[in-house]
Amino acid sequence: MGKLTELKPFSSLIDILQNEPNTCIDIVKQCLNNIVSQADLNAFVRTYDGEALTTADQVAKKLHAKKAGKVAGMVVGIKDLLCYQDHPVQASSKILEGFISQFSATCVQRLVDEDAIIIGHQNCDEFGMGSSNENSAFGPVRNAIDTTRVPGGSSGGSAVAVQADMCHVALGTDTGGSVRQPAAFCGIIGLKPTYSRISRHGMIAYASSFDTIGIFAKDIRDCATVLEVVAGADTFDSTVSKQPVPHYSDYLTFSKKAKIAYLKETLAYTGLQDEIRLHTTATMDALKQAGHQVEAIDFPLLEYVLPTYYVLTTAEASANLARLDGVRYGYRSPSANTIEELYTKTRSEGFGQEVQRRILLGAFVLGANHYEDCYIKAKKIRRLIKDKLQAILSDYDFILLPTTPSTAFKIGFNAHDPLAMYWADVYTTLASVAGLPAISIPNGTDQQNLPIGLQIIANSFEETHLLGFANYIMQLPKKI
Repeated sequence: MGKLTELKPFSSLIDILQNEPNTCIDIVKQCLNNIVSQADLNAFVRTYDGEALTTADQVAKKLHAKKAGKVAGMVVGIKDLLCYQDHPVQASSKILEGFISQFSATCVQRLVDEDAIIIGHQNCDEFGMGSSNENSAFGPVRNAIDTTRVPGGSSGGSAVAVQADMCHVALGTDTGGSVRQPAAFCGIIGLKPTYSRISRHGMIAYASSFDTIGIFAKDIRDCATVLEVVAGADTFDSTVSKQPVPHYSDYLTFSKKAKIAYLKETLAYTGLQDEIRLHTTATMDALKQAGHQVEAIDFPLLEYVLPTYYVLTTAEASANLARLDGVRYGYRSPSANTIEELYTKTRSEGFGQEVQRRILLGAFVLGANHYEDCYIKAKKIRRLIKDKLQAILSDYDFILLPTTPSTAFKIGFNAHDPLAMYWADVYTTLASVAGLPAISIPNGTDQQNLPIGLQIIANSFEETHLLGFANYIMQLPKKI
């Protein structure tokens, strides 16, 4: 394996692949080289080297015959929460050790059907529970910009793989910010579409009413193209939307004057890093200078968003993860002698500390003594938050806010303070609770050269406007 090489965005390779089909084999070799050269980042839990090269050869033949699919030659990594037929999937957890998926997730299969090349499964926080990618049975993922720092979570491996040129695009999952937060920490684009825009079939569940498949890319054109392929109705998922799927890559220009809201409370938050506040306001000032309307509005419900999110998601996690008991598949404790020990020891040994914590919290809020005061009340507050945000978005085109309160922190920094770790999600859970589409885009760096993310929220199924406006902001000159 040779020296690390920069991977060009897929959108810039389309003409080259059409004219020189065998280039896709070279691209896969380049990605595999970059994975091996940066193995210390721990972005992948397994790669499919031989299969990827074989697929690349087959795709090259299709390209030569002019019979290739929409994303022929695109190298894609998938989070270890997405099923890929006849391949292991573990949710980065010991409890699913040895499990082989019998089918592919709909989003994965749709990419394969359009001749994408799946290069491997990527490391993540166990079952998607975490904001730093330190809660993995395979060890922490490291940020390529500074390997002493986290990449964000839970889709940290997917973010780093794109950041470090190991694949063109990665599919992650976003329950409360698990695509947008690592995108911000790694300086790339992270899209969470509207809840139900992409089928969840074949995604290992964490919190079913929040879980959303998201997309990482360096180029917004690649992000739009992948969304075109993977979105849409699916007979395997009764919750997915049947709304038509636009040709998103046709909407990457933005020419109108937008009406933009920002929430006063997000910039007044005492835990917000000063440099992030500075870069966020600089972008707003640039938008004003360009003739857009940017207005501050009150959102007093902000303080309830994070508690509402954690009450509801832990409750759903407690129910979803009850199926993992060592009886049918995955890890089984070798020291269990009774059926009760089989359950308790398997789950105690198989689940990591953070997953156990959230299962216990979920069981607590679903208990008879707390069901009304915690779970039902949180569901009511969720409805209030969603209604308020949609009322804002009926009057404004977008909501702007920081993606994270800080830039990437040191590995182990919040290891003994789970609450401090939860507060890393303070800005991303807003769109998740409401099921709205949101994107994180790069918005400068701090004094330590660590990336800062800007988050844009749009109304339901308005990904066309969201992608176009995000692309516009990324090209907008700013003064700091």
